Amino acid sequence: MIRNLKPDESIKILASNYIGNLTYIYRDRPYIVPITYFFDTENNVIIGYSSEGHKINAMRKNLNVALGVSEIDSVNSWNSIMAQGRFKELEGSIAKAQLHLFSLGVKDLIINREHRKLDFISEFSSKIYKDDIPIVFQINVDEVTGKMRRN
Repeated sequence: MIRNLKPDESIKILASNYIGNLTYIYRDRPYIVPITYFFDTENNVIIGYSSEGHKINAMRKNLNVALGVSEIDSVNSWNSIMAQGRFKELEGSIAKAQLHLFSLGVKDLIINREHRKLDFISEFSSKIYKDDIPIVFQINVDEVTGKMRRN
C-alpha cells in the first residue's frame, strides 16, 4: 500500500536524516546533487554548506530549491519526502553559528542512528576545507510532503 505521509511524519523523516538530494535550477535545467544537511526544526530551515561553484552560483540566481530524502528498506518498504523552499546565503557570525549548529546536529544524528563516535566533522563530510571558507546556506522550508509504501 502506498499512501501520503502526514505533515508531521514527513517532518520527522527530514529531521532524522542528514543526507539528501538537493535540487536546483540552472539555465532552465534541473540539477540534483547529494548533500549533507541538518534540519533545524525550531526555525524550520535546512542548513548546509558548500564551496564556491556551480551549485552555489545557480542557487544565487534562482532561490527556489528542493531537498529530497528517502529511506529505502526494499522495493516494498520505503519512505520518501521532499522539502521545498528558498535558498538564503549566510554570512559572518550568523554563518559561523549555523555551521556550528549543523556540525553538532549531524554528529548527534550519526551517533544516535549509526552508533559510532565522531571526533571531527571531516570524518563524515566529503569535502575538507583547508584554505577555502565554506559558503554556509539555509533553505527556508515552505512545504514538506511525502509518501510511504508498505506491503
